[in-house]
Amino acid sequence: MSFRTVLRPVVVCSAFFLASHVAMAQAKVAVINMQKALFDTAEIKKADADMQATLKPRQDEARKLNDEISNIAQQLQTNAGKLTPQAEFDLNNQGKRKQTELQRINEDLDADAQRIRNDILSRSTQKMQDVVKKLAEEKGYDLVVDSQVAVFFKAAMDITADATAAYDKTYPVPAAAPPPKK
Repeated sequence: MSFRTVLRPVVVCSAFFLASHVAMAQAKVAVINMQKALFDTAEIKKADADMQATLKPRQDEARKLNDEISNIAQQLQTNAGKLTPQAEFDLNNQGKRKQTELQRINEDLDADAQRIRNDILSRSTQKMQDVVKKLAEEKGYDLVVDSQVAVFFKAAMDITADATAAYDKTYPVPAAAPPPKK
């Protein structure tokens, strides 16, 4: 076996190795924090404000019930030994009913908030992915990686703000209607 026959596979492998590094060096890569890009959009901010406004009356009701429960507990503690057994029984039952009502309101609030968030995020996530794909094509990126899976990247590679701006431009949020004049 000659030196050339042994050396030839090594040279071929080295050439492939070098070619793969050169090809990788030419790939244009960007990094995005998808969660931040999405949560910074005007659409998500408006949806969050709308959700808060929708849920506020029930949150206020829950706060009121919580205050009433605290008031009942304070009455029981302050008047311990002074209340008739019937009055103490009635206050305890009233507190238990309000506690049950508060628990139901909180569970409904949590379920409604989760449902609203999921609806908004499922629609918006798909739209953001489309925006990022278009942005990558426009800027010539070969690969866009979420920052949560990147161990290290240079700040210049981050396109999060660009994606948010492109999303807001593609999906503008209508301005809120002015309040009615009195």
